[in-house]
Amino acid sequence: MSERFPLPTLDSVPADIRDMMLKVQEKSGFVPHVFLKLARRPAEFRAFFAYHDALMLKEGNLSKGEREMIVVATSAANQCLYCVVAHGALLRIFEKKPLLADQIAINHRKADITPRQRAILDFAMKVAFESDTLEDLDFEMLHEHGLNDEDAWDIGAIAAFFALSNRMANLSGMMPNPEFYLLGRVPRDKSSSK
Repeated sequence: MSERFPLPTLDSVPADIRDMMLKVQEKSGFVPHVFLKLARRPAEFRAFFAYHDALMLKEGNLSKGEREMIVVATSAANQCLYCVVAHGALLRIFEKKPLLADQIAINHRKADITPRQRAILDFAMKVAFESDTLEDLDFEMLHEHGLNDEDAWDIGAIAAFFALSNRMANLSGMMPNPEFYLLGRVPRDKSSSK
């Protein structure tokens, strides 16, 4: 399947996209396959990452770890290997808990998370799979944990955006970079960090 949509080389992508990839490579030590896979369509790449960054890098009432929890839980339910593995690595790093991503991917209700985080994930899963049944009570459950309607929007937008991402990863045969599997599980080699 991966040969149907082969990864382009860094030399073959537009300069602004290549520069973005090189910055990621400098920071992480590798170029995640999602960058290369989506770069085959530069306009879509730019739109995808602009919305990704607007959702995932913004300041707000949700931590970076909580945002990644949403991605891992909904991506696991969508059976997206790439997003579970890649965002599971980010979740482990942000939360400094090497077992957490696996727990959330299997069953967030049994994961070692706070009641607030469980409410976030319950809401995200409802948006992802039963959005037509959302009602005031769902928002009230978030309010009980100090989350407001803007937070609900963020939770829902992340779940919805990653539904797109999950489907494109599965469509394109995107496989996780091997490096993702160990990130946040084992201590990083101090000599390789800058």
